[in-house]
Amino acid sequence: MQFHHHGYVSGDPRVQDAAGTGIERPDDLPDEVDVLIVGSGPAGMLLAAQMSQYPGVTTRIIEKRDGRLVLGQADGIQPRSVETFQAFGFAERITAEAYNIGWMNFWGPDPDDAAGIVRTARTADYAYDICEFPHLIVNQARVLDYFAEAAADGPARIVPDYGVAFEGLTVHDEGEYPVEVRVRYVAGARMGEERVIRAKYVAGCDGARSRVREAIGRIHVGDVAAHAWGVMDVLVNTDFPDWRTKCAINSRAGNILHIPREGGYLSRMYIDLGEVADDDDHRVRQTPIEEIIRRANAILHPYTLDVREVAWHSVYEVGHRVTDGFDDAPEDSGRSPRVFLTGDACHTHSAKAGQGMNVSMQDGFNLGWKLGSVLTGRAPEALLATYGAERRPVAQQLIDFDREWSSLMARKPEEISDPQELATYYLATAEFPSGFMTQYSASMITGSDAHQGLATGFPLGKRFRSAEVVRVGDGNVVHLGHHARADGRWRVYAFGDASGERLAAWAQAAAPLFERFTPADADADAVFDVKAVYQQPFEDVEVTTTPALFQPRTGPLGLVDWEKVYAVGPSKWTDVDIFAERGLSRDGVVVVVRPDQYVAAILPLDEAGVRELAEFLAEGMLPAR
Repeated sequence: MQFHHHGYVSGDPRVQDAAGTGIERPDDLPDEVDVLIVGSGPAGMLLAAQMSQYPGVTTRIIEKRDGRLVLGQADGIQPRSVETFQAFGFAERITAEAYNIGWMNFWGPDPDDAAGIVRTARTADYAYDICEFPHLIVNQARVLDYFAEAAADGPARIVPDYGVAFEGLTVHDEGEYPVEVRVRYVAGARMGEERVIRAKYVAGCDGARSRVREAIGRIHVGDVAAHAWGVMDVLVNTDFPDWRTKCAINSRAGNILHIPREGGYLSRMYIDLGEVADDDDHRVRQTPIEEIIRRANAILHPYTLDVREVAWHSVYEVGHRVTDGFDDAPEDSGRSPRVFLTGDACHTHSAKAGQGMNVSMQDGFNLGWKLGSVLTGRAPEALLATYGAERRPVAQQLIDFDREWSSLMARKPEEISDPQELATYYLATAEFPSGFMTQYSASMITGSDAHQGLATGFPLGKRFRSAEVVRVGDGNVVHLGHHARADGRWRVYAFGDASGERLAAWAQAAAPLFERFTPADADADAVFDVKAVYQQPFEDVEVTTTPALFQPRTGPLGLVDWEKVYAVGPSKWTDVDIFAERGLSRDGVVVVVRPDQYVAAILPLDEAGVRELAEFLAEGMLPAR
């Protein structure tokens, strides 16, 4: 963490100085806002935390609840989400309180006891096989708390306006604030009062029954599977030996997905309630908790559950739906979108694959920096159309994956020919649920793959996969990607050639280009965080002799940033360095990464590469001078 660049800091460095709209922020909702976020779920709170980094933008978030969420529905945190938490500054803290999924065990019918079950497989969890981040379980309410803290501690000082319900909206063709939003106070002294707020943009983060979706005429497309599940968070005494291990349990009495929760005692259980009759009319949702517990005991036989407390429970029918559009712009209309849908408002599915909260947060991450860039004049309004273009295919992939996983989980024993099939599928498909399969196609912010061969380990359009390097200034081994924060900046990694001569020439040629897109009154790295990675051992590189591009002066004191220069490692690192680990050309290569951590461009380390970079930036960004 870097601080003190604006002067000595004696308090919590995570609390940034208030700026712009964060200074003397009004308690009441303004009549006009730049961005109105509807709903404080995972997508909405991440979006608020991201927008708090744009204090020149007026952002408010409304929530019909009268306060913070107490009992969260979701709990699975995939590695990509933990990587995102790292960018928002709280990965280590939330990991410390979460349950870390180290293993997943599988149980099936006991061949010697028709009514019993036996363990059929133990599988190590996939997280550390594919990245440096864990696979966690933690209450959604705590995730929202951390994002709320990031939003409140950011320069814009964003906090939710609780007790305010969305009633409807109208998008006008003209005006600086073309979206007219009707809201109603549903808690507090102003309960029952209605008013109108005008916004430039609205983000509907208001869940599966989204009224924002309804207001813009978008519909869910898909179906509800004829299968119901009960879910409960419970504190129990039990003789089941895998109570603190994630398990998939298949028996003749039904199926259970068992997930230990944070805190050492709590667990969540998804209990198979069986097929739903065509004429059920959702009556299965009234299944009492006593019946859910009875079924759980039947499935677990010969083991038993003595349920001491039920913290939360529900019943749901599996549904797989994707909204027909993720914004309000009619297809092929050429009009820029004004209203956006995120999370459950635009995709719904079962909870058993642990994807809902994770994919929703990435919706918010994708949208946030784009809104911030457009509203601060860094990018053309056309950038906003890429939100739906990028996120809708991801949602469809999620639905397809969840449909298959749910079907496998709901099978009866006689339908299973290979007892190891579910375990095999769990590991074979790990990259998708972990969040690392997302790959955005070519657009104004994702360039051509013509130079992919220069950096085979950083696939274009996929998230930037970090690796260890040595920070030259202090000799510490660090993850290159962990230095990036969710501050709306682009990252440019210049991986040097063997001699360093091409790197120096590239830096000299590229510096005026970056300057062109950076406001004159801003820090040199306010828009582009440019870092150099040398092939030489760190002790052979002197920070003070590197190009000026890698020694920017920042803050009102004009202090040199000593954390832009990296090297492959100490001399003893002779086997694998980041160049070998990520397939980087020894002639050098430039990797450009978007603010949401996805690889945007791969370019040669030469003057031709600088020209290509200029063309790329000219399409997706607006020059500041």
